[in-house]
This record gives sequence, structure tokens and C-alpha cells, in this order.
Amino acid sequence: MHPILFKIGPLTIHTYGVLIATAFLLGILYAMHEAKRENLPPARILDLGLIIVVGALLGGKLLLILVNLRYYFRHPGEILKSLRYGGVYYGGLLLATALGIWYIKRASLPVGKTVDVLAPGIALGQFIGRWGCFSAGCCYGKPLTFPLFKVVTNIPSYLSYWYEKPARVPWGLTFTNPYTHRTIGTPLNIPLYPTEILHSLAGLMILLILILMKRRRTFSGELFLLYLIFYSASRFFIEYMRGDPRGALFGGALSTSQFIALIVGPTSLAIFIYKKRAASNAAPNK
Repeated sequence: MHPILFKIGPLTIHTYGVLIATAFLLGILYAMHEAKRENLPPARILDLGLIIVVGALLGGKLLLILVNLRYYFRHPGEILKSLRYGGVYYGGLLLATALGIWYIKRASLPVGKTVDVLAPGIALGQFIGRWGCFSAGCCYGKPLTFPLFKVVTNIPSYLSYWYEKPARVPWGLTFTNPYTHRTIGTPLNIPLYPTEILHSLAGLMILLILILMKRRRTFSGELFLLYLIFYSASRFFIEYMRGDPRGALFGGALSTSQFIALIVGPTSLAIFIYKKRAASNAAPNK
């Protein structure tokens, strides 16, 4: 963990901000590259990318505040401090999607083809951006325990020895930087589930899937729907390992992001199946 990249006098450059900016930049450049291949105007994609960046940052912060509304009512000064680290990814994704579709229609771009151009760039940005979370210590995991299924199940008390005993495994993360504990609340000197890295690897896997499926598309918008399906699934399960405050719904059974994933994932899957069948029925018989 390396939250501070360097300092220039009173100016502090945080690693998180640099990596998030890099993620957005490379995601937009990748989308512009794909736009050329799809005969879409790269300049329009650049404008769209900038709108998406604003929507992602604003939406993530807004959902972060809404999820922790009671806390921020009691500590309004903490709202400004929250600008140092990220928001809730789903909030950014939803607002960025809404603003993006608005701009796509306003610019008279084909919706399905345009969002397909954006989807791999979003996954690439997620892959890089989550290393920013790792460097800052945010989005941290629960204390690492054995076995793993303790995280998602209720274990009888007579088995408590097995799920309370810290696991001796090489992939646990132990943070030690007092700065990130002071600013974000990251637990120190405790092995944690590597949720930031799992999120990053999920982004990489989704990116590879989208690249492989690009040549096999049967309808416009397929890649974007696949992104939503796979991201929702990965986010739902990784959430069980998250240890940071993320909002609790239904008595703590689900986090806010899990609830959103249960809406976005199945809805996207239903649309995907419908569009796939429609495209198959429309194809000429061989």
C-alpha cells in the first residue's frame, strides 16, 4: 500500500488519484481506438468519454453519501474528506450510463454500437482503477479467516474455532500504513481478503471476455450487456468479502451494491436472451 505518491511542498499527490486518472484516460483512448474500427467519429467518443468521467465521479460520490447518510448528517465535515478516496462504483456506473445514453442520442450516434465500443474501455478502466483502491487502502476486505465460506454462511457456534482462526495463506493482505488508517479507517496489521485485487482481476477477466466476444456479436449492445452481467455477478460475490461500510439492506443480508447487482444483472441477462433469440430468428436459415 502506497497512498501518497509524492509531495511537492504543500501539494500532496495521492496514488489513488493518479491511477484513477490513468484508468479513465486509457479507457477513453481504448474506446476511441475501437470507434475507428466501427466507423464511429472518435471526436464524439472523446466528448462522450469526458461526460462519462464526470458522471462516474459524481455518481460514485453521491451514492457513497446516500449509503452513509446518517453518518454524514452527524459528521458533515467528513463529506469534504471523502473526496480523497473513491465512491461507490455502481453509483458512478449508473449515472455515467444515463448521461452517456443522453449524449449518444443527442449526438445522433447508434446506441447499441456506441455502448459496445465503450464496454471494453470500462472494463479496462476497472482493472487499472482498482489498483488505486489497493494503493489507498479503500474497499478493503474482511479479516481473513478459514474456511472461505464462513464469509457467506452462518456457521454453528461449535465450529467457531475454524472460522475465527486467522488463515495462514499467502494471498491475504496486511496493511500497515497509519495514514490510510487515519484517513479511511483501513484495519492495520490484520490479514484481510484481497478484495481490491479480486475486483481488478474481475475487470481483467471481463475485458478478455469482451475482446473474445467482439467478433461473435449477433446484435448491437451485446458487449455492454455482457459487461453488466459479468460485472454484476462478480460484484455480488466479492461483496461478501468486503469489510468497509457499504450500506446494509434487509437486516444486513445485502449491501447496497449487492441489491443493485440483483436488479442490473438479471435485467441485463433477460434483455440479452431476448435480443439473442430475436437475432437468431431474424438470421436467414442455412
